Amino acid sequence: MSFVVPARVDTTLTWDYEASDPRLVALYERAKSAQWRASDVDWSIPVPFGEPLPDDSAFAMAAFADSPLAARGPRAWDAFRWEFQSWMVSQFLHGEQAAMIVAARLVETVPDLDSKFYAATQAVDEARHVEVFSRYLREKIPEPYGVSPPLRELLTDILSDSRWDVTALGMQIMVEAIAMASFRLSNSSFHDPLIKELTHLVARDEARHVTFGVLSLSGLYDQLTTAERAEREELVLDAAALIRRRFLLDDIWQRLEVDRAAGVEFATNHDLMIKYRQAVFSRVAVALGQIGLMTDQVRTGLDKLGLLQFAGERLRVRRGAFT
Repeated sequence: MSFVVPARVDTTLTWDYEASDPRLVALYERAKSAQWRASDVDWSIPVPFGEPLPDDSAFAMAAFADSPLAARGPRAWDAFRWEFQSWMVSQFLHGEQAAMIVAARLVETVPDLDSKFYAATQAVDEARHVEVFSRYLREKIPEPYGVSPPLRELLTDILSDSRWDVTALGMQIMVEAIAMASFRLSNSSFHDPLIKELTHLVARDEARHVTFGVLSLSGLYDQLTTAERAEREELVLDAAALIRRRFLLDDIWQRLEVDRAAGVEFATNHDLMIKYRQAVFSRVAVALGQIGLMTDQVRTGLDKLGLLQFAGERLRVRRGAFT
């Protein structure tokens, strides 16, 4: 089954072959030396999907007691934790395929050769990520998830825009930074050593991808008109709203036969779920600040969405959530 996103993209060629940004040159060299292969992973590691899990943290168990799963007993929380892992890895896979397409497009559309060189290495990285996540889901997970509607809408928005900076903003800053933060939280949110190893390897690549986005977009927004800058601010907030909606976990509630309204209410308002969303959004907030788009309008909008911590509080998730 395929999904087509119509887009008109102009190809940019440059005849200037002199390196112009030593930071991008260094990132390109680092990317070439950091390549790894799917065959480096020990795929014989078992994944006991659905089996009972170790006791959860007191914070998480208090969340379970407040959840619509509580009446079903502790095994229902184990089922939720396994399904959350399956859902997350499935969404990783769908996002990584889109990231591969975006990287290839950036090779075509970015104006300078240093950026084209780096984007080419990212396309290779993303192909490898698709390879390992698809293999994990095929071989280890009984019933992976399709792409969630909010993620599909976000990817459509990113891929349908012809402007390279909008594509880079949507993928490199919004989607990739969310993925990197999620990978970094894998030790406290996933349940088998194989996926923890995969996310550890992929997170190292994603850190470079976010850095590429920051380097490519830094200073650009200072050169735009007020109207052009406002449009990018609106794009950020639209993307953030879709990211938030994605983490209300509609797909999981449906799979577990939980009343949708009750599940969404829990995911929307419980402190555990709020802290998790804020934690995975933390790297996006940092990157937006680095490229000059954490404006008053964006900050206010993100705060209304509940994606920013209280002032002065470190962005984190309490260890033990979903473990």
